[in-house]
Amino acid sequence: MIIRETYMKQILDFMDKPVVKVITGMRRTGKSVILELTMEEIRRRGARENQIFSVNFESLQFEDLKDYKALHQAITIAAKAARGKLYLFIDEIQEVALWEQVINSVRVDCDCDIYITGSNARLLSGELATLLSGRYIEIRVYPLSFGEYLEFAKTNKDEVGLTKEQHFSNFLRYGGLPGIHEMKWDDTVLSRHLIDMFNTVLLKDVVKRNNIRDINLLEKVILYLMDNIGNTFSAKTISDFLKNQGRKLSTETVYTYIKALESAFLIHKVPRFDIKGKRLLETQEKYFISDLGLRHATMGYRDNDIGGMLENVVFLELLQRGWTVNVGKQGSYEVDFIATKTDERLYVQVCYILTEDNTQREFTPLEMIDDNYEKIVISTDSLISFNRNGIRQRNIIEFLLDT
Repeated sequence: MIIRETYMKQILDFMDKPVVKVITGMRRTGKSVILELTMEEIRRRGARENQIFSVNFESLQFEDLKDYKALHQAITIAAKAARGKLYLFIDEIQEVALWEQVINSVRVDCDCDIYITGSNARLLSGELATLLSGRYIEIRVYPLSFGEYLEFAKTNKDEVGLTKEQHFSNFLRYGGLPGIHEMKWDDTVLSRHLIDMFNTVLLKDVVKRNNIRDINLLEKVILYLMDNIGNTFSAKTISDFLKNQGRKLSTETVYTYIKALESAFLIHKVPRFDIKGKRLLETQEKYFISDLGLRHATMGYRDNDIGGMLENVVFLELLQRGWTVNVGKQGSYEVDFIATKTDERLYVQVCYILTEDNTQREFTPLEMIDDNYEKIVISTDSLISFNRNGIRQRNIIEFLLDT
């Protein structure tokens, strides 16, 4: 197992601390492996096997424990047998109704260190937040960053020997889900694998969890979102588009579907921020897909989408680095991303290639911003690297690997 340092550092910072570690993210992004790596670290530190209680609710082996009372009883018995601190690991805990009560109860009644994972953003809303009232820490797991992708590629003999540029081309096409590096590096095989993963997420975490009946209409909504990454639009835009295709769908239902897709971590909504007015805007947001491989397996790979794909990659990288991201509005201009972190801020423009025709368009919105925070333009250009009025041009591969 390859150690994903970003996440393991967060785990280690809170190991043996009195907070519940809640590991969230889309299915197949590697949450289970992070749990296994954590168990290995605990064993390395001297914990006995009877101090580790592990349940994976994707396995039928634990079907009986999906009853919250049975789960609570099993944990209580394990805690008594541990004769010391119990390390509790529960994978895909959202499969258990009323699981929040179980976790809160054992946290109070037992000497335990708790780690749970879930594939739904609502995991941390409602009752859990009320019951734990700040006694948890969320660790959000994303698909592989490009730096992580290169490490995983070393484990697949079909990928060994590729140049960094070839790896990046594959990263754009096949995305960053760790499982692809266990496959034969063949387009048909990889696409089938990604389609299967997409269908699993869609059916288990979107359709089933939200009781959606019109799956065909849901698919049309997500295909629209995938087809328009990097573009600003609203739920009404989608509703009007579907009506023009002869499918009636209210704006409210579109919002419901989008929320369900967000909750399954399939998509990310990025609101617009008025830089001059210093306020969030309520319309014309952007949406990005959690993994480009799922997009291309579902609707095909098209080179003319390169601008939106590069924006998607940069957006996910900013999230993985801990930034909060918005789309910027500067007068009549758009700034692709405003990234904030505590008292830091970063303005980012993303384009495919800088030319005489578009250099002015990419730099002008940044030049109009009257503050001293860092501003960069990211592109695929590798032969040029320049600074214009304090704004740096960055090659996208160098940016992604600049840690």
